[in-house]
Order: sequence, then structure tokens, then C-alpha cells
Amino acid sequence: MIPTDLPVHIEQDKTARAKVLDACGMTCTFCHNEGTPVAVDNRRRPVGDFTIAGPSGRMSIYAATNGAAFLPAPMPANEQFGHALVALCDALHLTEVHLTGGEPTLHPAIARLTKIATEAGLRVGMTSNGEHGAEVLPDCAAAGLDRVNFSIFGTTADELAETQHARYRNPERAQRKIDALKRSIAVCEAHGVKASANIVVLDYSHAPRVHRLLDEYSPHLSVRLLNSLDHGTASVEAIERILAERGAVAEAHYITAGVSGARTAYRLPDGRRVYFKQIRRVRLPETCAGCRFNNDTDCQEGFYGVRLYYDRNGRYQVGVCIQRMDLSMTLDDFLTGPVLAEVLALREVEYDRLTRRHAA
Repeated sequence: MIPTDLPVHIEQDKTARAKVLDACGMTCTFCHNEGTPVAVDNRRRPVGDFTIAGPSGRMSIYAATNGAAFLPAPMPANEQFGHALVALCDALHLTEVHLTGGEPTLHPAIARLTKIATEAGLRVGMTSNGEHGAEVLPDCAAAGLDRVNFSIFGTTADELAETQHARYRNPERAQRKIDALKRSIAVCEAHGVKASANIVVLDYSHAPRVHRLLDEYSPHLSVRLLNSLDHGTASVEAIERILAERGAVAEAHYITAGVSGARTAYRLPDGRRVYFKQIRRVRLPETCAGCRFNNDTDCQEGFYGVRLYYDRNGRYQVGVCIQRMDLSMTLDDFLTGPVLAEVLALREVEYDRLTRRHAA
């Protein structure tokens, strides 16, 4: 169990996620694709009849049931993108944008997108599988990229291959992806970009994967262990057992008020920090109240924050839930509607409640 006497740090949510494109060179069978349908597989399908899987082999696990009403398009690296970011972040008092996909390093103008965001005064992060990072991350670093969260689905070719669509379950192909990931991590280290690894631990059978990650990858890489909601206590207990095996000592607990993310920091004997990230039960009080998923079983991530999308009709969209993409709305509607006020109020109420609780 996580110690209850740790120092607790409370911060308000200051980050928006921006899905900059839909393309990806991997076919992970558990991908939520930021809630949107896989564009290449749904171009000819009508709204309301999107499929979770198609000829590409890629997945969007909620697409058939989440009510998505648009297909994503690559975000343009132009003045319009800057205006959309500034409008959203100013309205929510945000200071950071996190670029996602698909795989953002495949965007042909990813460095320019990074530059536009930094010139708007925002700190820029990215989630990547590393497949194209060595080629583009130096320019992103020069543009002001602060950090990259690498998603690591396998530390050996066989492990990674098992997470892919059956057509692409090829260890040689998987090894090329792992090699590209390692080059991307090295580029981050060389260019002063902070790097972290996200690894989901389903149960204790995944322990060797975590140990290899800690043993074989650079100490520059911060590691975050994520539990699987689908695997319940088996996942949590596996992470706690792995941390105990490494001699990890819990140091502090971090909670982001207004969204569902929380993490506990552990220190390993060699000084390396490892984080155990978990989802808290956070809901938008009005928007989530009558949702059919609003229970401890069906709601996968709670309110995780706002996401910015760009659709095939040239409109910016704002989403508040990847399982309920029917709640998405145009940026203009979000900025003038009640959900904006609801998000701001939730953050303030949570921050006040958590601060008072942990100050007692």
C-alpha cells in the first residue's frame, strides 16, 4: 500500500492536450486514439457508424460507442493554430500544451507547431512512441520542446509484437520500433529535453518488462508505472511488488486538482525516481452526472482535462471525455458555453478542498 504519511503536493491543472494528427506507424490493440475514430479507416463511413478497427490494423477502442461526430485532421502549423491555443489556454488559465496523436513526430511540421506554442508563452510536452523522434526531435528541442513522455509497450521485440495487430505481429518489425525508440530517448538526452517512460502494468507477469526498462534504459529516462483499470487490484499489487523488489522508497504524493491524475514519487537506491500514476475518481459535476459510464467500473479515466482537436471540416473542437465524444463541441461553443465555467469551478473547488484536507 502507498504510505499515508507522505508529504502531499497539490497543484491546479494547467495543461491542455492537443491531438496534432491521427497517423501512427503502430497498431496497438488497446489504443484509444484520443477518442477519435481512425481517420484512414472511416473516411467513407457516415457519422454514427464509425468502426473501431479497419483495414489499417489500427484501433480506436471507444469509436463505435462514444458518439464521435467528426474525423480528425492534421493540425495546421499556422496562425490559426496559435489563435486557437491562446484562446483555449487563456480561457482556462492554462500554461502548457501537450501534443498527442496518433504519433505526433510523424506530423511534417511538428517543430513549427512546437514553436507556435512556445511563442504563445506555453510550455510544450509531447506523448510519443519514438518511431520518428530521432529525425525531428532536435528541431523540436530548438523550438523549445520541454519534455517527451514515451509510451513503452514492450522492452523486447516479442513483447512489443504481441501488442500489435495480428498482421503486424512481426518481431523484426518490432525490433526496428524499439531501436527507433532508444534513438529518440538518446536524442532527448543530447538536446536537453526531459524524457519519461509510461508503462502500463496489467499484472505481475509484466514485472520483467519493468525491470528491463529500469536496467537497460538511460537513467535520464524518468519512469512512470500506470495501473490498468481493467485489471483492478492485480495491477496495483503488481506495481507495489515491483517497487518493493527494487528497494523503492516513497517520497511524496502529487495531486492535480480539477482532473483525475495523481502520482506517487519513489526513490530507488541508485537515486533514480520512479512514479506510480493512478486515476482518481474525478467527475464534472453536471456534465458527468447522468452519464451511463459514471460508475467505478465503466468510467476509464474520469475527467482527465480538455483536449483540442482539428476536424476534417477545418474546425477546432474541444473534448472533455474520450468515452463520450458526443460531448465535444466547437472551440467557439466551448468558450461561450457552460462547460468552460464548470471546468474552472471544479478546479477551484477541488484545489480548496484538497488544500484544506492535507493542511489539517
